Amino acid sequence: MLAPPADPAPLGLAGFALTTFLLSAANAGWTRGATALNSAEWLPYALAYGGVAQLLAGMWEFRNRNVFGATAFGTYGAFWIGLWFYVRYIAAIPGENVANDLGWILTGFAIFTLYMLIFSAQANTAIFGVFLFLEVAFIVLAIGRFADNGNLIKVGGYVGIVTAAIAWYASAAGIAAGMGGRVSLPVGPPVIRSRAG
Repeated sequence: MLAPPADPAPLGLAGFALTTFLLSAANAGWTRGATALNSAEWLPYALAYGGVAQLLAGMWEFRNRNVFGATAFGTYGAFWIGLWFYVRYIAAIPGENVANDLGWILTGFAIFTLYMLIFSAQANTAIFGVFLFLEVAFIVLAIGRFADNGNLIKVGGYVGIVTAAIAWYASAAGIAAGMGGRVSLPVGPPVIRSRAG
């Protein structure tokens, strides 16, 4: 029998947090590029850390029989890999309506995030906070992209930065719990209690 693996959630959350922070900083206008699409600092991390590392964490969550973690990390890992491919190979095609494309991509992930937000209420307060702020960020960014409104995209960037901070905290709490040492970080109770048995 295989020994139980370590909890992959801290890795998945850390990959999600860093990549979300970098793209959100670009959306908020904190980086050198005029827009997030020409601020290349986030792009390699979207592929490697937010994409591949998070996707791996999702696959390891399947081994742990954690359907929520597997679905979340697998989906958001694929999101980052897909976004990397889109920005790298499709957005630069002449005549491509990038704002409209991104609006629809963000809308699709807002729909997915909405039902994950509902289910995250059964996890803990920190994870619920990640999904709550991510849902708001996706909605604001989708509207901003459809309207081609730079101010809304900046607001979405700020909300994304808050999302990243909460995800980093949840990752750190998971590491502390996994180490079983003296340091622990509270994550709060579930917002909605699961049914017993």
